[in-house]
Amino acid sequence: MTGTLENKKTLNKFEKLKAEKDGLAVKTEIETFANIGWEAMNPTDRDHRLKWLGVFFRPVTPGKFMLRMRMPNGIINSKQMRVLAEIVQRYGEDGSADITTRQNLQLRGIRIEDIPDIFNKFEQVGLTSVQSGMDNVRNITGSPVAGIDANELYDTRQLIKEVQDMITGNGKGNPEFTNLPRKFNIAIAGCRDNSVHAEINDIAFVPAYKKDKIGFNVLVGGFFSAKRCAAAIPLKAWVEPNQVVAISRAILEVYRDNGLRANRQKSRLMWLIDEWGMDKFRSEVEQQMGQKLETEAPKDEIIWEKRDHIGVFKQRQYGLNYIGMNIPVGRLYATDMFDIARLAEVYGNGEIRLTVEQNIIIPNIPNSRVESFLAEPLLEKFSISPQPLTRSLVSCTGAQFCNLALIETKNRALALVKELEAELSIPTSVRIHWTGCPNSCGQPQVADIGLMGIKTRKDGKTVEGVDIYMGGKVGKDAQLGSCVQKGIPCEDLKPILRNLLIETFGAQPK
Repeated sequence: MTGTLENKKTLNKFEKLKAEKDGLAVKTEIETFANIGWEAMNPTDRDHRLKWLGVFFRPVTPGKFMLRMRMPNGIINSKQMRVLAEIVQRYGEDGSADITTRQNLQLRGIRIEDIPDIFNKFEQVGLTSVQSGMDNVRNITGSPVAGIDANELYDTRQLIKEVQDMITGNGKGNPEFTNLPRKFNIAIAGCRDNSVHAEINDIAFVPAYKKDKIGFNVLVGGFFSAKRCAAAIPLKAWVEPNQVVAISRAILEVYRDNGLRANRQKSRLMWLIDEWGMDKFRSEVEQQMGQKLETEAPKDEIIWEKRDHIGVFKQRQYGLNYIGMNIPVGRLYATDMFDIARLAEVYGNGEIRLTVEQNIIIPNIPNSRVESFLAEPLLEKFSISPQPLTRSLVSCTGAQFCNLALIETKNRALALVKELEAELSIPTSVRIHWTGCPNSCGQPQVADIGLMGIKTRKDGKTVEGVDIYMGGKVGKDAQLGSCVQKGIPCEDLKPILRNLLIETFGAQPK
């Protein structure tokens, strides 16, 4: 199935460990791992293969694992949130959950001894973490207001579930797609404002009309890595909704069987497209599907500026509203999670939605209940009208929990914007994204101001610093920003950001 084009001697260490044993194979060994403990585990199983089950060993917190969920379209219910809250609560000060930029949750502080019990709890409420790490398709993103947005073109919820079920074997794990050359991202947009950041996905479906019929233009190859960042480009194909699963499968199969595997830095889909050219890549996809693809629609429907969904909004369903709350840098604790579950049940129908901006939406709130909802104490912490920098702040995990991060991000990011908001009047929301390393989980390239963690020198010492990116644009005419300033020590960053906000974004000293 894989590795047919390259001599085994050229395989990198990850290809070798996958060749020895499929990552999904550790599913049958979880009870054993729980009994022997993390220190006695085979290091390759512990550090790498567990990621196929969404379980991540964190060297910066030995014995405490991170658990990454799959949440298609970012939608869960209050019962599921309560189970996740109970899991996080068990670990006390170490326990927390982070909303990611792919509309899912990562749980922190988890012990390997508890994983069998946690997986049983997941099964009872329809949750899964399978295939959420390493060389798998990550959480599939969609509009956070799918099915409730009065202006949406296509409700993506069922489509996204079908694509996830195909990839993961209905959440049980699917060996067909557990050995991709690298990780893979898919997004399906049904609204006009590009709420999924289509341009940064390996496959993105964006709504487009053809002969008065709604379907999707297909973009391919978008990705961030330490070596290179590239925006997705047109496959020059338009598909009907009922073809989305088939073309997703075909692209994955072509990538799985032909993607580059020798150099891990060149293993993402775009490198294969570069090598083959788009015409050959498209032809191979058609061959795999067993049908010709229609040419792309001349224009897509991404014609709005991007919305952040924070605030109170009317739904397409008469008399109902959705309310978006700002969760600063996406960090939740058990008490927050229990509270959110309660609000969803008391005021809505139990549904909870996550956004790629690391925020939460509670939908299906009747008009008569909005005022009571807004008086809830939790909204003092998770505001529906936050300050302009806090509103759009995004951050990766950072060095507190991630061994790849070169700097601490979340706590520093929040403290810094609070100081800037206290000193400046800022007329509009400014999107500031922090990422702790060049892997760009915090997506600085799509921000108004992006900050990428580095190590730099100051007074002869190595200190935490950042490179600054600017020019990223989301929504219509989305584009990636570029690096404008390098090697700034974090302790010197505040006056630089202050000047940028004044000179570029119209801020004024208070």
